[in-house]
Amino acid sequence: MADNARAKRLADLIREVVAEKLHRGIKDPRLGSHVTVTDTRVTGDLREATVFYTVYGDDADREAAAAGLESAKGVLRSAVGSAAGVKHTPSLTFVPDALPENARTMEDLLARAKASDEEVRKASSGAVYAGEADPYRKPGEDEEGAEAEDSEGSAGNKGV
Repeated sequence: MADNARAKRLADLIREVVAEKLHRGIKDPRLGSHVTVTDTRVTGDLREATVFYTVYGDDADREAAAAGLESAKGVLRSAVGSAAGVKHTPSLTFVPDALPENARTMEDLLARAKASDEEVRKASSGAVYAGEADPYRKPGEDEEGAEAEDSEGSAGNKGV
């Protein structure tokens, strides 16, 4: 089994080779400049590599890019094998990266939270407190009231 540093170096090399080959070497119109390689992971035995990619465009562009990557898999694996110089060239699997979708979901959630905060702010703009503005007891106020009651009660007990 290979060490993690070697797998990491091979993954970085695969990412660079595949990105360069997609950008300059493959003439498939489905794999135009809107396909970006985001990450690559290699198994510990260096036999399989997963290449994560994003496609800028709509769903039709994503489907076309996935089909183009599947058809170019052999050419890309050959390029990786000649650049890597390893005994066994890893098989490539292309997986669409979920990062853009997750980012879009987070942006939508933040926009909804902001709208909800604005509604609460509008609803509370003319509101007043149900009780006093400061509902907490202050130490000086309670002691003065308690001392007045104690002095009246203690003066009455001494006279008896």
